[in-house]
Amino acid sequence: MNVFQAILMGIIQGLCEFLPVSSSGHLAIAQNLLHIETDTGLLFDVLLHLGTLIAIFVVFWKDILKLVVEFFGIITDFFRRFRDPDVIVLSSAYRRFVILIIISTIPTGILGYAGRHFVEYASTTLLLPGIGLIITSILLFVCDRIGDGRKGIKKITYLNAFEIGMAQGVATMPGISRSGATIAACLMLGVKKETAVKYSFLMSIPAVMGAAVLELGEISFTSVPVGTMISYIVGMVVAAVVGYFAIRFMIGVVRRKKYIYFSIYCLVVGMIAIIAHFITK
Repeated sequence: MNVFQAILMGIIQGLCEFLPVSSSGHLAIAQNLLHIETDTGLLFDVLLHLGTLIAIFVVFWKDILKLVVEFFGIITDFFRRFRDPDVIVLSSAYRRFVILIIISTIPTGILGYAGRHFVEYASTTLLLPGIGLIITSILLFVCDRIGDGRKGIKKITYLNAFEIGMAQGVATMPGISRSGATIAACLMLGVKKETAVKYSFLMSIPAVMGAAVLELGEISFTSVPVGTMISYIVGMVVAAVVGYFAIRFMIGVVRRKKYIYFSIYCLVVGMIAIIAHFITK
């Protein structure tokens, strides 16, 4: 992989990770059509996801900081309850948010780990990402017709959090948009639009970090040529910068509820990918 290919893949990742059009699906399609070889397994994919993770930290740093502080507050007050039963552990909306994200991460991790080999296989073909994009198109079509919900963080149930986490786990399949699936799940469960987009982006943090730790632990960096590593880092930086602007844009999209255009786009690209699969087979 050369630096220009890395930049292209970084742009695709940055845009498609936060717009509801599936970054994994577009990356798989681009790799298959342009015959881009990473030569190092999942290393480049992990670095691209770390790039978009940086974008999330930049945009939502205040929320993330509060969540981290409240996470440690929960642990502290949990042990304080042994001495003082009157201590309230979940004393704020952000503490409840922490628990909801943890609950959502559980089914995501289970489904992601169980289906990891299928996901790797799906990325080598045009057919499965194409099918995934059509599924995403249907989800977005439904989203465009759902009114704004009434649930804020305090009203989202733990069962809701588990269901949203399952949506994120299923979205590990190339072609199914992670942000599209999780925002759709939130809206279908009656969550407010602005809460839905914040929940979707913030709940991706532990999932991406967990996947990155697992994958990086299996990678030997000494076997990666210096030139290739430089290209990978360039791609990661591009993904972070493009991802930042994509998040800002997506927040506006959610407020205006204009999913139909993304639905049409995913349908068209999905059909093209499926047709290309049979033509190039």
